[in-house]
Amino acid sequence: MMRPIVGITACYKSVSELGNDCVARKYTDAVALVADCVPLLIPTLGAALDIHSLLQGVDGILATGSTSGVEPRHYGSESQQTPDGLDTRRDATTLPLLRAAVETGVPLLAICRGHQELNVALGGSLHQFVHELPDKMDHREDISVPEEERYGPAHTVHLTRGGFLAKLFGRTRLEVNSLHWQGIDRLAPGLVVEARAEDALIEGTRVAAAPAFAVSVQWHPEWQAAEDACSRALFQAFGEACRHHRAATARPWMAAIR
Repeated sequence: MMRPIVGITACYKSVSELGNDCVARKYTDAVALVADCVPLLIPTLGAALDIHSLLQGVDGILATGSTSGVEPRHYGSESQQTPDGLDTRRDATTLPLLRAAVETGVPLLAICRGHQELNVALGGSLHQFVHELPDKMDHREDISVPEEERYGPAHTVHLTRGGFLAKLFGRTRLEVNSLHWQGIDRLAPGLVVEARAEDALIEGTRVAAAPAFAVSVQWHPEWQAAEDACSRALFQAFGEACRHHRAATARPWMAAIR
């Protein structure tokens, strides 16, 4: 059987004064080596992207993290951010894509910015600067330390008892990394909380009525995913959902290339 294809959301970056669609290697590695799927980059085309055709050709969507934030107008707020902290091309691509993936039952795993995007796409809002809130921790990474330390365990999350993640991991507490400055404020209708940080910030969600796998986490399980039992379990579960989707929606043209 051919391996499932997973579309991976990209960020728009200027490199040598040229526009580029970029995906960090840690995401493609996690999809290929742990989920056992074929990674496919989704360009930041906005309205020019034919989402219907894309979702007909993939078996899952991975919404990645990013150094940029979702433009606040998408959740009805005034922006307090500088333009270089935003990625409007990505917003124009991913927000409708995530809504469509949920509606059509394409398996979805959303990470960090993707976790925030899913909430906004379905009608929720974000805290623009979590570290400025008096009742929240500083969830940002220390950029002065090596990469290995930045992605090391930073705080505990409490998994919802009886929830999908608690059952998948076989526990109700988990030590996670933390490399974000925004977070969920108002939870979108249809999302249920799967995990919270010790300051009550929502760190994991699930689309309650989704016909397929639709989970988001605020931390970064893709970092060395094969080496951590819970990260490995999450990507393997996502990969299995993609395999089920591929088997259930076998395309006629696939027979010609087997």
